[in-house]
Amino acid sequence: MAGVNNKIKTTNDIELKDRLVAINRVTKVTKGGRTFSFAAIVVVGNEDGIVGWGLGKAGEVTTAIAKGVEAAKKNLIKVPVLKGTVPHEQEARFSGSEVMIRPAAPGTGVKAGGAMRAVLESVGITDVLAKSKGSSNPHNLVKATIEALGELRDPYTVAQNRGVSLEKVFKG
Repeated sequence: MAGVNNKIKTTNDIELKDRLVAINRVTKVTKGGRTFSFAAIVVVGNEDGIVGWGLGKAGEVTTAIAKGVEAAKKNLIKVPVLKGTVPHEQEARFSGSEVMIRPAAPGTGVKAGGAMRAVLESVGITDVLAKSKGSSNPHNLVKATIEALGELRDPYTVAQNRGVSLEKVFKG
């Protein structure tokens, strides 16, 4: 979405919790035998509207996770969370994965599966209805979910951008 600037520049003052989404063991076969390495997808967030994702690759699992956390801290975004849910319905697509996120009533919980659940819980969303269509590849699901969350706007921002009152945003 053009004009939306929700990137976070500094991470020093933010307490981030990391969540492992997936680990993939890859093998390189050479003349000397097989060489194993690991790729880890990690989501970090402060459970208060800030989230980021990263991919780390290394010869050991712990090193790959650490690299993923460092990469995730470099591309954080701010997401509007209103009363524990998203402000409006949103769809996004990345490669073969398509996600749909809908606001839900308090007490619903996070109705999402796999990689989407990790991202939504890291943001701090407690009530949401989410559906993933198409590919269930964790890489693409995480990217599509972050893209959908990045396109969300709260009513206060919309009113400010349009230069109208908050009441006019809701009533037209």
